[in-house]
Order: sequence, then structure tokens, then C-alpha cells
Amino acid sequence: MVIKFKKKCNRCRKNYVIATYRSRNVVCYECEKKEMSGEIKDAKMKKMFDIPEEFYKNTPFLRSIKINYLRYHKLSEKQISTFKKVVKELKEKK
Repeated sequence: MVIKFKKKCNRCRKNYVIATYRSRNVVCYECEKKEMSGEIKDAKMKKMFDIPEEFYKNTPFLRSIKINYLRYHKLSEKQISTFKKVVKELKEKK
């Protein structure tokens, strides 16, 4: 079992983020929201990233994948499959 604790965001230093001992650079949703606000032109990727906003708020991994896509305009097959797997698990929990 992984121990989780709250840590202040490394950018704004005011919001708390749930972290583990493995989390080095924790950033809150509000700070990363600006980076996630780009336009996605590829219809396939647009559909993939069209998930509820609460998933992005609760999962830093999903935010990082979307930010990487907006920055580099491509993802590896492993990134895409893992993104879909995590979203599927979150939908099942909900």
C-alpha cells in the first residue's frame, strides 16, 4: 500500500496536491490548466481527450499526457493505450 499525503503545489505554493513518496514535482490542476487549453485538430485525438474534467483534476497522469500531446503533437502507442486504460478504469469506478 502506498502512503498518500498532501503537499503544496511547486508552482503556486498555495493549493495542496495529493502526493506519494515517488512524486517529485507536484503541480495542482489550476497551474496546469493553462497548458491544457490548446486546440486539438486531429479528430481521433479530440475524441480521446474528450473526458470529464474531474478525471483531469484527480489524475496528474492524464494531464501530463494531454500536455505532452499539445506540446509535441504526437503520442506513442504505449501512451495512448495507457491513457485509454486509465480512463476506462476511472469510468468503471464512477
